Amino acid sequence: MKERKLIVGLVQHACGEDRRANLDKTIAGIREAARRGAQLVLLQELHTGVYFCQSEDTARFDQAESIPGPTTDELGAVAKELGLVIVASLFERRAPGLYHNTAVVLEKDGNLVGRYRKMHIPDDPGFYEKFYFTPGDLGFEPIDTSVGRLGVLVCWDQWYPEAARLMALAGAELLLYPTAIGWDPADDETEKARQRDAWVTIQRAHGVANGLPVLSCNRTGFEPSPLADAGGIQFWGTSFVAGPQGELLAEAPVDTEQVLMAEVDLARSETVRRIWPFLRDRRIDDYGDLLKRYRDR
Repeated sequence: MKERKLIVGLVQHACGEDRRANLDKTIAGIREAARRGAQLVLLQELHTGVYFCQSEDTARFDQAESIPGPTTDELGAVAKELGLVIVASLFERRAPGLYHNTAVVLEKDGNLVGRYRKMHIPDDPGFYEKFYFTPGDLGFEPIDTSVGRLGVLVCWDQWYPEAARLMALAGAELLLYPTAIGWDPADDETEKARQRDAWVTIQRAHGVANGLPVLSCNRTGFEPSPLADAGGIQFWGTSFVAGPQGELLAEAPVDTEQVLMAEVDLARSETVRRIWPFLRDRRIDDYGDLLKRYRDR
């Protein structure tokens, strides 16, 4: 079977309150990835600012922007200049009082060719996203690009096998997860290790179950909480690329900014699915209960 090699870059960095400084750092990372041969670059979740969902603050809605808008215009120009595909993550202002956590895909000609609005919205201490984001309404639809059909999901989506499966069933060739996740500094080291390991494992498992490569890009660094009784978040980095059997192809450190590079062979998915034909053996005739919240006994 003919190889379909794709060079990918993931830009992992810390963020502050200065939008311009954050975007400059992001673009510098894209340029580095391009110099190293990247054809596709994945950015972390909400990369133009701090993770503001640590508290509920109506002033933060001022940071939202339209799509298309200033960031898609600027990143589109970079994509066209460098001749690569960029997957970015933005705070979308759709209408007054209506906002989404949205991933966008910019083609190598600079055009905005698709968007995905985050479907699963968390609401936990330090992650008060339901205050800010309306759940997505675009479904689990892959986005066609010159480098392949991209199954773009966002952060909390990465814990749900249903989301990955639906992207795979719609023909996605890659699963991509812009992410912002980290530790509560009050947790002990054993608990921190369990959390990070679970995060890596669940996403690698989506790759295995669907026979697809997985790209996950997380931020790094410490961001304090505006709340007096909260300890902030230590983002654990660990951006990674895995193959269709869950094999790790590249992994970034926990606490270092890095442009992570990997080579992915998209044709391997066909080979893997021939020996592990999970899609063939699905019992779709008996999965009706998956549409229930819970199966009460």
